[in-house]
This record gives sequence, structure tokens and C-alpha cells, in this order.
Amino acid sequence: MPPLRSAAVQRPDDIVNAMFVAIANHRIGLVRARSFAGLMSLYESSYLRLRRAFGDPASLPDHSLSSARTDLPLHVRVLTRAPYTTDLHLTYWFAGDPSPVADPDLVVRVYHDARLAEACSCSARPHHRALSRYAREARTEVERRWLMNVMLNKWLEFCLDAGHGAGRRPRGVLVRA
Repeated sequence: MPPLRSAAVQRPDDIVNAMFVAIANHRIGLVRARSFAGLMSLYESSYLRLRRAFGDPASLPDHSLSSARTDLPLHVRVLTRAPYTTDLHLTYWFAGDPSPVADPDLVVRVYHDARLAEACSCSARPHHRALSRYAREARTEVERRWLMNVMLNKWLEFCLDAGHGAGRRPRGVLVRA
């Protein structure tokens, strides 16, 4: 773990945040890709990014729209609500012939008590340039889940960087659709 700066220079909150970041970075380095433990770390990271972008997933309105200057409008729709889970549909909508096309058409299950977010399904071939490099055939179930969830995680990172989400005002605006 990297050493922390002197406590006299930093606020207590800064020290705690730095410790958590250092621990998280160290922990991620210990996990093997395409393993069960790796998937759980990926689910946890996606949950944190989802929460950072849209707030508490259990409190989302049934349909929301996030806009950002540098990206397409992001549609967030609640599919199901249960005491411990919420299923979300996250997508962009592209003009298509004869009807609009959802892409990447992700269904994400959020586990509230475990604080995990798992991509359960997505379009086979994303059209968005930032996601297309993560689309490829998987040989095993773990690899299929790994590829979907890496895509979710990277896409959430991309969306946050673009300014999407409720917590990013005024750049990103989350409104009821």
C-alpha cells in the first residue's frame, strides 16, 4: 500500500478516503481475472459506479433519462423491484429501421444488501464505439459473465466521465422520463 501523507496536512475524511482507495486498489490486484472472486470484485465496483451515477438504486424512479453534453441520452428503467434486489434496464436508443434500437441493452440486477450490481444480459454486438471492443464470444459461463460485467463496469466509468447521473449536476441531469 502507498504511504499516506502527514495527517497534519489532510482532513480526517481525506485520510479515510485515501486508505479505502489504497485498500481497494490492493485488493483488486489480488483477484484473478475470469474467476468467481474476480466477478464479485467486478460486481462490487459496478455497484459503486452505478450508485455514484444515479444514487440509491432502490429509490430510482420507474424511468429516468440522463443527459450529458458529450454523450447520447442514457435511459434507465426499473424492470422489477423486490425487497433485496432491483432489476434495471440501461441503454441508449439509436434510430433504426423500422424501429429504434436499444444498445447496449443491458439488464442489471442490483443486490441491495450485498451492494453488488451484476449485468445479467446485454446486446450481442454493441454499436457504441466505446463498448464495441468488449464484445466477443465467450467459451465458458464465467467468461460470458466476465465479459458482460467488464463491459458494464467500463460503460459506467465512461458515463460518469461523460457527465451522466444525478450526482454530477450540472453536467449530467437525471430526470423522470
